[in-house]
Amino acid sequence: MEPDALSDLADPSFSAVVLAGGTAVRLDGADKASVELHGRTLLTHALDACLDAREVVVVGDPVPTHRPVTFTREDPRHGGPVAALLTGRDALLRPTRLLGVLAVDMPHVGPGTFARLRRAVGGGVGGGVAGPDSLDAPVERDGAVLVAPDGRHALALVLRTDRLDDVRPTHEEQHGMALRRLLARLDLAEVPALGREHRDVDTWADLRDLADD
Repeated sequence: MEPDALSDLADPSFSAVVLAGGTAVRLDGADKASVELHGRTLLTHALDACLDAREVVVVGDPVPTHRPVTFTREDPRHGGPVAALLTGRDALLRPTRLLGVLAVDMPHVGPGTFARLRRAVGGGVGGGVAGPDSLDAPVERDGAVLVAPDGRHALALVLRTDRLDDVRPTHEEQHGMALRRLLARLDLAEVPALGREHRDVDTWADLRDLADD
């Protein structure tokens, strides 16, 4: 489906990119976006997590979706998360101040997760954050990332688009680049995961574990 105006509840300053084009080697090459958990595909779970986004780009092969999205692919394909993220960013049809980034295999990330990440960026973002004229207004960060209980950074984050543009590598450099190398150039707030938000689906065993929860 082509992108169109979403709900009036969507945040006009927030768009999102869903990374769905990996090779899924540990899932025997299965299309992660189409893998089902509790009767719904992982892509459906991911798109529901982006409920508040005005616009969503999915970096992966096109499949039917329940909301308007733009599909795109990095060139060459399977260039890794940095190439996918930047390809998705470049496919946005409208300017956006904040960009959510989510791996398609994190079904317990929800709209509340992204709301917390946006608040952690600061600068008067989201409900309950002090206004920019308040002495208590938070200092704006370059972004915010979800952190698992073991300290691992999950592939669920919100970035200021201007700061992402400032540090983006060249087209040749981004392919095969580790995401942590790109993020190391940014000042990120760490947001602790709640419950199972940090859980991802890398193997069939992971899928079984989440299905049994």
